[in-house]
Amino acid sequence: MDRRIFIKTLTGAGVVAYSSLLFPNVITSKKSKNFLASDFDLVAVRGGEPEIMFDRAIESLGGMQTFVKKNQKVLVKPNIAWDVVPEKAANTNPKLVARIIEHCLNAGAKDVYVFDHTCDNWQRAYRNSGIEKAVRDSGGKMVPGNDERLYQNYDIKSGKRLRTTKIHELVFDTDVFINVPILKHHSSTKLTIAMKNLMGIIYDRGYWHKNDLNQCIADFATLQKPLLNVVDCYRVLKRNGPRGVSLADVATYKALVISKDIVAADAASTRIFGLEAEDIPHIRIADQMKVGTKNLSNLKINRINLN
Repeated sequence: MDRRIFIKTLTGAGVVAYSSLLFPNVITSKKSKNFLASDFDLVAVRGGEPEIMFDRAIESLGGMQTFVKKNQKVLVKPNIAWDVVPEKAANTNPKLVARIIEHCLNAGAKDVYVFDHTCDNWQRAYRNSGIEKAVRDSGGKMVPGNDERLYQNYDIKSGKRLRTTKIHELVFDTDVFINVPILKHHSSTKLTIAMKNLMGIIYDRGYWHKNDLNQCIADFATLQKPLLNVVDCYRVLKRNGPRGVSLADVATYKALVISKDIVAADAASTRIFGLEAEDIPHIRIADQMKVGTKNLSNLKINRINLN
């Protein structure tokens, strides 16, 4: 049997990019329901609210208990970089962040921490993104990311341009790291998704921008690989990223991608945006460095349509 799996056909009204570019030429199989959750390399969901899509996606992978064990400490890392409201799609959807925290706690997590090294004022970004309230209401703990004293220096042994960087202490003081980026346009790298979201756990963003940003993103991914990558594609900032200008920059896609492979998660999300992985330099470089795979045709993919 072909390794590529199609669970439900994505038809009807919806995003053109999703139906025409996301995982083309897959094979429909009546036997696909017999595959175990552990068989899937990636799950893509379309047509629901953020929390409902995550429910279905994590269930498809065996539930959060597959990734989080009793009494473990969990770090959930959304994009909270900007002091804007959720509707502008510059930050991760707060509903998705809250639901992930709930699943972690229900799986037995001792604590669930959330932070980002923001670009705008961190207190305003935390508050106005809606994420601070969502985290607290769901039982998580917000942690600041603005203080250099919270960061420790680490060597990037496989790095070509990035050989050392300061990383937030929580990354290594927790048992499980869940990366929760939003898919959006970026003026410097074309897109920002899962790998680039990791810039929010380091202190000196400026060095990366001055020293071959795309290579630095790929270099860092050789060191830090989250256990799970959950890409928010509910609202997508199509232009003027990474902050956006107005609501006219935003398209509603109502989609979600989840994978343990950070490169595959980025490659799949890139197709939702309407591009290919080859179009995004840091995805292409990370694939070449064997961080993960951008070749989606080799993956077992569960596609779920909630429409």
